[in-house]
Amino acid sequence: MKVMRVYPAKPADVYLYATCLVDLFDPVAGLDAIALLEREGIRVHFVEKQTCCGQPAYTSGHEEEARQVAQSQMALFPEPWPVVVLSGSCGGMMHHHYARLFPESSEVAAFCERVFELTEFLAQVCRVRWHGVGRANIVMHTSCSARREMQVHSRARALLGQLDGVTLHEQAYESECCGFGGTFSVRHPHISQAMVEDKTRHLLATGADTLVSADWGCLLNIKGSLAYQGKTLPAMHLASFLLAHSEPVAQCLQEPKQEAHHE
Repeated sequence: MKVMRVYPAKPADVYLYATCLVDLFDPVAGLDAIALLEREGIRVHFVEKQTCCGQPAYTSGHEEEARQVAQSQMALFPEPWPVVVLSGSCGGMMHHHYARLFPESSEVAAFCERVFELTEFLAQVCRVRWHGVGRANIVMHTSCSARREMQVHSRARALLGQLDGVTLHEQAYESECCGFGGTFSVRHPHISQAMVEDKTRHLLATGADTLVSADWGCLLNIKGSLAYQGKTLPAMHLASFLLAHSEPVAQCLQEPKQEAHHE
């Protein structure tokens, strides 16, 4: 079922939720996301105490532990600013499942409503208008959570579609899972391996030069499988790709560009 959402006007301030995987494996993607948001005239606040969103515990059936993690994370973002998340998976957890963990809490419901996945925020709240910079032949993978929970896969396509010079190749069976699924890949490694091998075969068949995705869990799984197979397809987080290959059509900044606030 398609979820309709009312989007706010572009704010002056946002929180950035980088996610564990970006923090640990690709912090540059987090910095690039900050640069994209600052380029739109937004002050970005990064709370250094943020950790896991609680999804691994939640999807493993440990709801009490997930509830404790959720409470600790929500407490870090007291201002009524949007929380921009660099993953559809973590975004889905915070936007949808926090409310299910606390069904009677209006405060939690209000928090969930100000959680946005990065491409959704750029396309629907900032309403960015960009030119393309340089040429690129890419293929995109969208995580299951971004596609089915957050329903933001079309937002990434819309952003890439603004970039003249960027050719987006479509893989066969694009909507299929890469096999990561968080703890699924640990609990069912043989099934996960078969799934990711299918995914890598379809990605390579496009002839694209670069793989992009807004979810580092999927990128890690796909990159790991390619390396294990002795095959190569350069991969990068969508935030880094967008920063490198776009520039604003016009900038109407109400305030001077500022550095991200570490809190």
